[in-house]
Amino acid sequence: MNRTTDITAAQAKEAHLRTLFLRGLDGDSAAYRQFLAELGAHLRGFLRRRFHDGASDVEDLVQEILLAVHNGRHTYRAEEPLTAWIHAIARYKLTDYFRSRARHDALNDPLDDAFELLAAPDLESAQAKRDLGKLLEQLPDRQRLPIMHVKLEGLSVTETAKLTGLSESAVKIGVHRGLKALAAKIRGTR
Repeated sequence: MNRTTDITAAQAKEAHLRTLFLRGLDGDSAAYRQFLAELGAHLRGFLRRRFHDGASDVEDLVQEILLAVHNGRHTYRAEEPLTAWIHAIARYKLTDYFRSRARHDALNDPLDDAFELLAAPDLESAQAKRDLGKLLEQLPDRQRLPIMHVKLEGLSVTETAKLTGLSESAVKIGVHRGLKALAAKIRGTR
């Protein structure tokens, strides 16, 4: 088949589906059932060409798209091509599917290579914790303790004040001055 034949066949299919759809909107339930059946067959072909692994979800997606077409049929404007309207719905549903699969795949990363499990351990957080501990040791208790309890352990200012015996104001000042002192030590100015 050449390009002209393809275009003519597509236009004929558009006209046929559009006639069935519009008759269905006018209350012809047999025409609407036929429209949905023929559209389902076209959608299966459309979706199978987009899945390289022959995804088993094609039928679920077809049903989702058909349901979206049915639920949104009142939004169709008769002066627009029907297939363009349906294609937009199908693209949206397909994009939605790929997004959900990407999230699912990201959360369920299979352990394909057992040797990756024995890769070098991630010691960065342990080293950062050790370095932070060394920096905090250099601060006086009135700054170190408020930072440890409020910023690292997540206690409230009130809880820290009760725990350390400092006033709430002293805890706030200790955190502020302690963080300022730590920043200066990290920059190397002290």
